[in-house]
Amino acid sequence: MAPENVLAGYVPDDRGRDALALALLLKRSTRGRLTVANVQPLAWSAPGPAKAEEWAWRAYLREAAAAALAQARELAGDDAEYVAHFRRGSGRGLMELARRRGADAVVIGSAPGGARGRITLGSTADQLLHASSVPVLLAPRGYGDDPPEAFERITVAYRRSRGCEAAVRAAVRTTAALGVPLRLVTLVVGARGGAERDLLTRLSDRAAADLRLAARGPRRRSEVEVEVLEGRTVAQALGTTSWLPGEMIICGSSGSGPLRRVFLGDTSIKIVKAAPCPVMVLTRQL
Repeated sequence: MAPENVLAGYVPDDRGRDALALALLLKRSTRGRLTVANVQPLAWSAPGPAKAEEWAWRAYLREAAAAALAQARELAGDDAEYVAHFRRGSGRGLMELARRRGADAVVIGSAPGGARGRITLGSTADQLLHASSVPVLLAPRGYGDDPPEAFERITVAYRRSRGCEAAVRAAVRTTAALGVPLRLVTLVVGARGGAERDLLTRLSDRAAADLRLAARGPRRRSEVEVEVLEGRTVAQALGTTSWLPGEMIICGSSGSGPLRRVFLGDTSIKIVKAAPCPVMVLTRQL
């Protein structure tokens, strides 16, 4: 099922606007609930004469949170809850809030300094992508400038494994809830010269067979598109296919990570960084 109780992390800049645009799209698509949170650092505890400075700092943090949430309300309207939270580490704060409020997904924007239309991972994403107990959705930089009206397709980054099978099952439920088609893609990455050519050809053939098998089965209620994407790098492979304005990629967590937690492996991190659309990273399932 698509996330219906979404927690969006908001900061008063482009990152916050991008996250909010993706969270609002989810909310409209599922008719679900949205909580917008601004996480501020904890104030220190100071004894004696320094107590006045501590109180001033606490007041400043409360005012900063209130100002950020007021800005978010101007963008998203009154049909959402707005929460200030104080925690050392914004990612940890969002994980804590997600547990308290029963959220089934956390949405954040890209870290500053990255390319437009791509996702850059900062400290908040790093914390969430290695410990969140609910799926994490990441919006590319600039997503809030011209967000799509609706989702158009879900693409699963697939390789044959137990974790990816769980991701496909989740994607089937998500596409059914959103009323959009499903696509499975497998990336075959490497140089195409010399002795590697035959090996990569065999890998591509095996990937195509795995995709055809994954696309069949009693749980598939409609046609599933499959593609093998080849390139020297993950970014080059992803660039060999078309991407719709309302696309979203779903990635499973690494099989070596903790159960029911998000934990990205090296290839998944490369997919997130090269993706031209939002990415949802699922928790690891049995």
